[in-house]
Amino acid sequence: MNKQSNITAQTKQNLIDAFWSLYCEKRIEKITVKEITQKAGYNRGTFYEYFTDIYDVLEQIEQSLIPALDELPLLSIPKHNIGMPLDLFTQLYEKNSKYYSVLLGDNGDPAFASKLKNSTKPLLKQAFAENDKLDSVVFDFILEYVLSAMIGVMSYWFREDKLMPAEDLIALIHDLMENGVVKHLGK
Repeated sequence: MNKQSNITAQTKQNLIDAFWSLYCEKRIEKITVKEITQKAGYNRGTFYEYFTDIYDVLEQIEQSLIPALDELPLLSIPKHNIGMPLDLFTQLYEKNSKYYSVLLGDNGDPAFASKLKNSTKPLLKQAFAENDKLDSVVFDFILEYVLSAMIGVMSYWFREDKLMPAEDLIALIHDLMENGVVKHLGK
Protein backbone atom coordinates (compact mmCIF):
# COMPACT_ATOMS: atom_id res chain seq x y z
CA MET A 1 0.00 0.00 0.00
CA ASN A 2 1.34 3.41 -0.85
CA LYS A 3 1.26 6.42 1.45
CA GLN A 4 -1.89 7.89 -0.14
CA SER A 5 -3.77 4.59 0.26
CA ASN A 6 -2.79 4.48 3.94
CA ILE A 7 -4.06 8.03 4.44
CA THR A 8 -7.30 7.21 2.62
CA ALA A 9 -7.85 4.07 4.70
CA GLN A 10 -7.11 5.97 7.91
CA THR A 11 -9.49 8.80 6.98
CA LYS A 12 -12.28 6.31 6.31
CA GLN A 13 -11.55 4.50 9.58
CA ASN A 14 -11.59 7.81 11.50
CA LEU A 15 -15.03 8.58 10.08
CA ILE A 16 -16.24 5.08 10.97
CA ASP A 17 -14.88 5.42 14.50
CA ALA A 18 -16.58 8.81 14.92
CA PHE A 19 -19.87 7.36 13.66
CA TRP A 20 -19.51 4.35 15.94
CA SER A 21 -18.92 6.43 19.07
CA LEU A 22 -22.10 8.37 18.27
CA TYR A 23 -24.04 5.20 17.41
CA CYS A 24 -23.16 3.74 20.81
CA GLU A 25 -24.78 6.76 22.44
CA LYS A 26 -27.90 7.25 20.33
CA ARG A 27 -30.09 5.82 17.62
CA ILE A 28 -28.99 6.21 14.00
CA GLU A 29 -31.92 8.52 13.19
CA LYS A 30 -30.47 11.06 15.63
CA ILE A 31 -26.96 11.08 14.13
CA THR A 32 -26.00 13.71 11.56
CA VAL A 33 -23.17 13.87 9.05
CA LYS A 34 -22.17 17.14 10.67
CA GLU A 35 -21.71 15.41 14.04
CA ILE A 36 -19.61 12.66 12.50
CA THR A 37 -17.35 15.02 10.58
CA GLN A 38 -16.89 17.35 13.54
CA LYS A 39 -15.99 14.44 15.79
CA ALA A 40 -13.56 13.02 13.22
CA GLY A 41 -12.11 16.41 12.29
CA TYR A 42 -13.08 16.42 8.60
CA ASN A 43 -15.48 18.35 6.41
CA ARG A 44 -18.75 17.06 4.94
CA GLY A 45 -17.18 16.62 1.51
CA THR A 46 -14.68 14.15 2.93
CA PHE A 47 -17.52 12.13 4.45
CA TYR A 48 -19.23 11.86 1.05
CA GLU A 49 -16.03 10.63 -0.59
CA TYR A 50 -16.43 7.42 1.41
CA PHE A 51 -20.13 7.09 2.20
CA THR A 52 -23.44 7.96 0.55
CA ASP A 53 -25.15 8.66 3.89
CA ILE A 54 -25.16 7.64 7.55
CA TYR A 55 -26.90 4.35 6.81
CA ASP A 56 -24.11 3.49 4.39
CA VAL A 57 -21.59 3.78 7.24
CA LEU A 58 -23.63 1.31 9.30
CA GLU A 59 -24.04 -1.02 6.32
CA GLN A 60 -20.29 -1.04 5.66
CA ILE A 61 -19.57 -1.79 9.32
CA GLU A 62 -22.10 -4.63 9.32
CA GLN A 63 -20.76 -6.08 6.08
CA SER A 64 -17.27 -6.17 7.56
CA LEU A 65 -18.59 -8.10 10.58
CA ILE A 66 -20.53 -10.78 8.73
CA PRO A 67 -18.21 -13.58 7.70
CA ALA A 68 -18.26 -14.84 4.16
CA LEU A 69 -18.82 -18.58 3.78
CA ASP A 70 -15.20 -19.16 2.80
CA GLU A 71 -14.08 -17.44 6.03
CA LEU A 72 -16.09 -19.75 8.26
CA PRO A 73 -14.46 -22.89 9.60
CA LEU A 74 -15.47 -26.27 8.24
CA LEU A 75 -18.32 -27.66 10.25
CA SER A 76 -18.70 -31.24 11.32
CA ILE A 77 -21.96 -31.89 13.11
CA PRO A 78 -23.24 -35.30 14.25
CA LYS A 79 -26.52 -36.24 12.60
CA HIS A 80 -28.48 -36.08 15.86
CA ASN A 81 -27.18 -32.65 16.78
CA ILE A 82 -28.80 -29.84 14.78
CA GLY A 83 -27.29 -26.40 14.62
CA MET A 84 -24.40 -26.43 17.06
CA PRO A 85 -21.79 -24.03 15.66
CA LEU A 86 -21.52 -22.51 19.13
CA ASP A 87 -17.75 -22.27 18.99
CA LEU A 88 -18.14 -20.32 15.75
CA PHE A 89 -20.57 -17.88 17.36
CA THR A 90 -18.38 -17.51 20.43
CA GLN A 91 -15.34 -16.76 18.24
CA LEU A 92 -17.30 -14.26 16.13
CA TYR A 93 -18.66 -12.54 19.24
CA GLU A 94 -15.28 -12.41 20.94
CA LYS A 95 -13.58 -11.03 17.84
CA ASN A 96 -16.26 -8.40 17.19
CA SER A 97 -17.79 -7.91 20.64
CA LYS A 98 -17.37 -4.13 20.47
CA TYR A 99 -19.78 -4.07 17.54
CA TYR A 100 -21.97 -7.14 18.11
CA SER A 101 -22.99 -6.13 21.62
CA VAL A 102 -24.32 -2.81 20.27
CA LEU A 103 -25.75 -4.01 16.94
CA LEU A 104 -27.60 -6.89 18.59
CA GLY A 105 -28.59 -4.83 21.63
CA ASP A 106 -31.81 -3.01 22.37
CA ASN A 107 -30.82 0.11 20.40
CA GLY A 108 -28.96 -1.71 17.64
CA ASP A 109 -29.96 -2.65 14.12
CA PRO A 110 -32.80 -5.19 14.12
CA ALA A 111 -31.78 -6.32 10.63
CA PHE A 112 -28.26 -7.26 11.74
CA ALA A 113 -29.37 -10.49 13.44
CA SER A 114 -31.05 -11.58 10.20
CA LYS A 115 -27.93 -10.77 8.20
CA LEU A 116 -25.84 -12.81 10.62
CA LYS A 117 -28.26 -15.75 10.49
CA ASN A 118 -28.45 -15.65 6.71
CA SER A 119 -24.67 -15.76 6.43
CA THR A 120 -24.53 -18.85 8.64
CA LYS A 121 -27.50 -20.84 7.29
CA PRO A 122 -25.77 -22.02 4.09
CA LEU A 123 -22.93 -23.46 6.18
CA LEU A 124 -25.36 -25.41 8.35
CA LYS A 125 -27.38 -26.56 5.34
CA GLN A 126 -24.19 -27.83 3.75
CA ALA A 127 -23.23 -29.69 6.93
CA PHE A 128 -26.61 -31.47 6.89
CA ALA A 129 -26.77 -32.01 3.12
CA GLU A 130 -26.15 -35.75 3.43
CA ASN A 131 -29.18 -36.19 5.70
CA ASP A 132 -31.92 -36.72 3.13
CA LYS A 133 -34.50 -37.45 5.85
CA LEU A 134 -34.85 -33.75 6.68
CA ASP A 135 -37.78 -31.93 5.11
CA SER A 136 -36.29 -28.70 3.70
CA VAL A 137 -39.11 -26.45 4.95
CA VAL A 138 -39.03 -27.93 8.44
CA PHE A 139 -35.24 -27.72 8.44
CA ASP A 140 -35.39 -24.00 7.58
CA PHE A 141 -37.62 -23.43 10.61
CA ILE A 142 -35.31 -25.48 12.82
CA LEU A 143 -32.31 -23.45 11.67
CA GLU A 144 -34.15 -20.18 12.28
CA TYR A 145 -35.06 -21.33 15.79
CA VAL A 146 -31.56 -22.52 16.66
CA LEU A 147 -29.76 -19.50 15.22
CA SER A 148 -32.20 -17.06 16.86
CA ALA A 149 -31.69 -18.77 20.20
CA MET A 150 -27.91 -18.75 19.88
CA ILE A 151 -27.74 -15.09 18.83
CA GLY A 152 -30.15 -14.12 21.59
CA VAL A 153 -28.25 -15.99 24.28
CA MET A 154 -24.88 -14.68 23.10
CA SER A 155 -26.23 -11.12 23.07
CA TYR A 156 -27.55 -11.55 26.60
CA TRP A 157 -24.22 -13.06 27.71
CA PHE A 158 -22.36 -9.97 26.51
CA ARG A 159 -24.90 -7.53 27.98
CA GLU A 160 -24.50 -9.28 31.32
CA ASP A 161 -20.69 -9.02 31.18
CA LYS A 162 -20.13 -12.73 30.58
CA LEU A 163 -21.52 -13.90 33.92
CA MET A 164 -20.46 -17.46 33.18
CA PRO A 165 -17.40 -18.82 31.38
CA ALA A 166 -17.82 -19.37 27.64
CA GLU A 167 -17.35 -23.13 28.01
CA ASP A 168 -20.19 -23.31 30.55
CA LEU A 169 -22.44 -21.23 28.31
CA ILE A 170 -21.74 -23.49 25.33
CA ALA A 171 -22.43 -26.58 27.45
CA LEU A 172 -25.72 -25.05 28.68
CA ILE A 173 -26.87 -24.21 25.15
CA HIS A 174 -25.96 -27.71 23.94
CA ASP A 175 -27.90 -29.22 26.83
CA LEU A 176 -30.92 -26.97 26.25
CA MET A 177 -31.03 -27.90 22.59
CA GLU A 178 -30.67 -31.60 23.25
CA ASN A 179 -32.81 -31.96 26.38
CA GLY A 180 -35.06 -28.91 26.41
CA VAL A 181 -35.75 -26.30 29.04
CA VAL A 182 -37.88 -28.51 31.31
CA LYS A 183 -34.81 -30.34 32.68
CA HIS A 184 -33.34 -27.04 33.90
CA LEU A 185 -36.56 -25.83 35.45
CA GLY A 186 -36.67 -28.89 37.70
CA LYS A 187 -39.87 -30.35 36.27
